[in-house]
Amino acid sequence: MAQDTTNKVHKSDREWRQVLTEEQYRVTRKGGTERPLTGAYHATKTPGTYHCICCGQALFGSDTKYDSGTGWPSFTQPVSEDAVAYRDDRSLFQRRTEVLCSGCDAHLGHVFDDGPAPTGKRYCMNSAALKLDAEDA
Repeated sequence: MAQDTTNKVHKSDREWRQVLTEEQYRVTRKGGTERPLTGAYHATKTPGTYHCICCGQALFGSDTKYDSGTGWPSFTQPVSEDAVAYRDDRSLFQRRTEVLCSGCDAHLGHVFDDGPAPTGKRYCMNSAALKLDAEDA
């Protein structure tokens, strides 16, 4: 399925470096992975919506977040299928499915087929790629 690129956020490498921390840049623009149990959101239970750190697009709701025991924030599904894009990832001598922000192509993490019901999916995301917009209590 072809993606609509008319509203996609495009910035130069230099522009991304100016608005992101080194860790955010390494993860989102270079496809890096933060170490397990080190990300700001791996154990967060705060209600709200997780947005892309690069472009602000809504990606995941806290109502789909669960503790996968992996050390990274994990979700059963995105806020909508249009929020994310997928790419085959054959790095690290294995085949995985990379998850990208559809709004700016930021690397978010990977999705696996070992999650809980109802989707059976585990969207294993990097905290460095996300910004939580907490709901008012």
